[in-house]
This record gives sequence, C-alpha cells and structure tokens, in this order.
Amino acid sequence: MIELDQLTKTFTQKDGQAVRAVDSVSLSVAEGEICVFLGPSGCGKTTTLKMINRLIEPTSGRVLINGEDTTGLNEVDLRRRIGYVIQQIGLFPNMTIEENITVVPRLLGWDKKRCAGRAAELMSMVALDPKLYLKRYPRELSGGQQQRIGVIRALAADPPVLLMDEPFGAVDPINREAIQNEFFQMQRQLKKTVIMVSHDIDEAIKLGDRIAVFRRGKLVQYDHPDTLLARPHDDFVAQFVGQDSTLKRLLLVKAGDAATQPETARMNTPLAHAFAVMDEADCRYLTVLDEAQHALGFVARRAARGAEGVCGERVTPFPATVSFDDNLRIVLSKMYQFRASWMPVLDAEGAYVGEITQDSIADYLSSGRSRQQTGQPPGAAVRPVAAAV
Repeated sequence: MIELDQLTKTFTQKDGQAVRAVDSVSLSVAEGEICVFLGPSGCGKTTTLKMINRLIEPTSGRVLINGEDTTGLNEVDLRRRIGYVIQQIGLFPNMTIEENITVVPRLLGWDKKRCAGRAAELMSMVALDPKLYLKRYPRELSGGQQQRIGVIRALAADPPVLLMDEPFGAVDPINREAIQNEFFQMQRQLKKTVIMVSHDIDEAIKLGDRIAVFRRGKLVQYDHPDTLLARPHDDFVAQFVGQDSTLKRLLLVKAGDAATQPETARMNTPLAHAFAVMDEADCRYLTVLDEAQHALGFVARRAARGAEGVCGERVTPFPATVSFDDNLRIVLSKMYQFRASWMPVLDAEGAYVGEITQDSIADYLSSGRSRQQTGQPPGAAVRPVAAAV
C-alpha cells in the first residue's frame, strides 16, 4: 500500500553545512496495517512522515501509494488519499465541531447532508453523542475530547492512508489509554493503512503491526513488535525497547502461540490406558475430549491409578479455560487467580486447541521465537489417545 524507496532528506544549516536528517529509508507498509515509526527525538521519524504527505519535499527517493509516485498527485488528490493527525490538534476555534470534522469533505465538494451524516457517524465511533457535541465549539470540550475530534477529522473524507504524528502524546495517561483503545477498535472496523510516529515503546507494541526503529536518520530495524522484542538488531534497539522486553512480550504473544498439543483422551478411553499414557509422559492429568473436539474436563493421574472403568466416569471440570487469542498476560493472570499451573486453550468455537502451562510460556519466551514464526491454526495437531473398542 505504501512504499518508501531510498527516501532521503538533507537540510543545509546556517553555516552551510549539510545535515542528512533522513538517510536512504526504504520500507513498505501493507494495506490495512499500522506501522509505527519509533525512536528518540531528532532521529528522523517525523521528517520521514512529513515527506510521505509532501509537507516536506524529499531531497531524493520516492514515496509510492498503491504503486503510484506521490509527486505526480495534485494537492486535492493527495488530501483525498491521506489523512493527517498531529499532537497539537489544531481545531479551528471559530468553527463548530461538525464544521471542524467536515473541513476536508467540504473542500472536496460534499453536500451538507452527506457531511452531517459523516460527522455523526464518526462521533459515534469515539463514544461522543452527536446530538450533544456537534454544535459545540472546541473550547467547550476537554483535551481528551478534542484529541478524539482531531483523529476522526482526519478520517472524515475516508482516505485509505492515515498519518499520525504522536497523536496521543499531549493527552493525560488515563485519556491516552482510552483513546488508544477507541482508535484500535475503530481501525479494526475501517482497516486503514496507518503510519504513526511515537517515542513510546509501549504504545508502539500495543498498536503497531510493524515497528520501524530510527536512529540518526537511518532505519535500524523494521519488524513485527514481538520479533523486535525477542531479537533486537543491536544494542541500541535493545536499550530502546527496555530491559523488561520479555514482560512486554506478554501482551503480544497469544495463548495459541505458546500452547502445546499433548495427547488427550476420549470419554470411553479405559482409565488403565489413560494412566499408562500419563505415567509414560510423567504428567498429572489428561484432557478428555468429545467427538467434536470439545474439552469436557480432565482425568487426574491419581484418579486413574489402579482404577477400572473409563475416563468419562472420572472427569473433573476445568476451573478455567483460556481463548486461543488471549495474550499471555491474561493467561498468567488466570493461572494465578485459580492457582493453576496449566489450562486448556480453546478456539472461537470452543474446540480444544492444546494446553498452556507455566513451563510452555517460559520455553516460548526464552526460545527466541516470535509470533511471525508461529501462526499454527486453531485446532491443529491435537492428538487423541485411541479409545478401546
């Protein structure tokens, strides 16, 4: 969707010395993804962002949107394709909220009815009642509310690309998290292609599908957030992401990524056979599945020892389960809440995917693997123990 090809910007200082603010940056952002430009102040990330929408002209290199060089676009076409959000929102104080939101649509010739409908639709997306707020002026809104208006104003003309320069940086922590969550939910509906500038690693890993780390105008690493945390390219990236990078990964890695697929039992599996399987694997339990792969509970090793009959007669319900898409922070929270060392992992339909244990979490986090290298589909590789007939 967006491709930067050897993008470079050189400024000339007052003393005549040339300074390369952006140095041959090349990357691509897929349609519908959020890419976060991350790095310390003065590293070139904002300059790069401004070259994409031509607020700053590149010294050399190209910006392509859907394969088309943006230097061939006139101002109107460029604004139709690219929305822009900045930290200092810049709402027009003499315009109502509705008028602020519809600035670009009105410039593009939208009629009043269409503008009003679009403004109301966007206000609802950020949990602001259109009837209460559209006719108000910016001074009548809180800082967090104004920031929400700044975001949806950039979306008013429905551009496929959204550029955001530290859009939540000026908001207090409580409002910032709320707005981030609203933006994330909105993005799941709209699927815009987004490039966001941030200096906050926590924000980057929360929102980004890919993260581009800049240093002194150069692109140092461009990766999925989990890969960035698991395998930083160099000491600079490692220091920037922080010494608690493993804990940060808990929010990124899903239960399905770290799940294992041990053997399971059926309701009619003999208890003697189930015990033999647990004894050989040196485990204390065996999950019991029905024919539709739904987890019914588990049989404990001590309950199967020396017992006659089948597993269905000794099934113990699970105290809790986790979803395939639950992040590891949620998983560990549930484990501590229920004092459990393991839990079954279920897919969206409730079918058994595998199990996750404290050991499997530790193994995953210490292995150097990342989510880009996993991606096993729900329900794969579940190995039931053959039931005696």
